[in-house]
Amino acid sequence: MKELLVYVPKNSSRISYIFNHICGRMMDFEVQFTSKIETFISFKGPKISYCKKKLGNEIFIQQYGLLEEHGINDVNIMVDYWEEADCPCFFRVSNDSDLSFDIFSASFYLLSRYEEYQPHVKNEYGCFGYEESLAFQKNFLTLPVIEIWVECFKNLLQQKFELPENEKSYQVKVNISVEQAYAFRHRGFVRLLGASLQDLFKFDFLKIYQRLKTMFRLAPDPYDVYDDLVKFGQNSNIILDFYFQLSDYTRHSKSISYNKRVYHKLIKSMGDYVKLGLRPGYEAINNFLIFKKEKKRWQNIVNQNLYATLINSDGLNFPLVFEHMIKLEITDDYSMGYPNQIGFRAGTASAFQFYDLNLEQSTRLVIHPYLFNSDTLQSGSFNAIEAELLRISAILRKLGLINRLTFTNADFSLYEDHQKLYALLKKLS
Repeated sequence: MKELLVYVPKNSSRISYIFNHICGRMMDFEVQFTSKIETFISFKGPKISYCKKKLGNEIFIQQYGLLEEHGINDVNIMVDYWEEADCPCFFRVSNDSDLSFDIFSASFYLLSRYEEYQPHVKNEYGCFGYEESLAFQKNFLTLPVIEIWVECFKNLLQQKFELPENEKSYQVKVNISVEQAYAFRHRGFVRLLGASLQDLFKFDFLKIYQRLKTMFRLAPDPYDVYDDLVKFGQNSNIILDFYFQLSDYTRHSKSISYNKRVYHKLIKSMGDYVKLGLRPGYEAINNFLIFKKEKKRWQNIVNQNLYATLINSDGLNFPLVFEHMIKLEITDDYSMGYPNQIGFRAGTASAFQFYDLNLEQSTRLVIHPYLFNSDTLQSGSFNAIEAELLRISAILRKLGLINRLTFTNADFSLYEDHQKLYALLKKLS
């Protein structure tokens, strides 16, 4: 790994975090910092200065100031258009800088979710809605702007230094959230009777018919699509990960009992083919003790430590739920996205470490953002959504990025037009 020396008058946890992400994780440099001008000048390898004034003829990125601050402050943001990258940017600096904006401050603002700590109008789930985001308001939510910026920054360095090879290939990865493992089966007589009476009062005779056919083994359970999904993944170059919910029965969580052996058998059998994780229930998102209890249930079933989680449509209560994950020693989360809007919530398609602005420190929790959640299908036309996903996928393919999408097992239900989803995934791959 090639060394990159960065001159900063004074280092900070924010500076270390964002330089290690952009220059380290994304560009494969071993990043070193110095505040000694003579050390910087004498260094013969790739180097840049990050300060207020240029030292000599080095590559110079002027500081905007966000990375030298502490805590959450009011930030006045003007979004400009960066012609070289053909995309928006913000935190403009003077013409002395080799980039016209502070790429490190702008990237930190997006990755740290700085705006989600600031006062905002909460959505129906009590969370930060996409309408409040800078990216949505300034029309760059569907662009992986950080990767686009970094590509131009890399080209700038390439003009002066030999850069390490960092070839990446495009790949589609799918999160499957299992909130209700089965639509009708394994629910017990009382719940079967209650659900049938509800459907009767609604005059939903088709659903009663489907339920009875399933219960008498005349038809498969419509949510039992696991074998089909595994086969689809095996016959394509698409990776599928499954996240199972293990909540108590409440008005928000109505799957079969987490204690049922048939559910345990399903989860264990899926572990032979795919990576498994936990889908925390609605109550667990805001309650540490319930979250801890569900984690223990998962580990007792799978006989492994739990490392991966996915919060699907209930809304990501940020940063509280991430703080809970860190306490529970969960290392990877796949919830960074908007359930009802296509786009990149953190401005990136790449995984990144969670930076805790309350504690001003980087954490070991790695965030894996997704582009699309199937909840979006409820509020838009399938053809329009497909066209948008194909457009964005072309950008991701060009940059060699991961295209992560989130679905539920119910989306592929035998009573839904599930073949359209399989066809869409094939087109995206």
